Amino acid sequence: MNNKDVISAVSQRLGYTQEDTRKLVDTLIDAMGDAFQDNTSVSVPNFGVFEVKKRMERIVVNPSTKQRMLVPPKLVLNFRPNSSVKEKLKNGGQADE
Repeated sequence: MNNKDVISAVSQRLGYTQEDTRKLVDTLIDAMGDAFQDNTSVSVPNFGVFEVKKRMERIVVNPSTKQRMLVPPKLVLNFRPNSSVKEKLKNGGQADE
């Protein structure tokens, strides 16, 4: 599902125009991006939590040259799904009832 598909689906469900829905989605993504820049997690109820984590520096080995390299630490975006989302995925997309 790409951005256009998401906007179309949300606009149909909410009854807004696609232009209004595009503005809404863009604003939401910008707000989430600002929160990630501030190293703040974003919780979406009944879906999961997006959080910024620091990946520590580590040594990797190039398999072809056997040369060891140091990979510097970096920040990565992590997602932890809600338990209900996990169960739904585990059951092949069907809600557990």
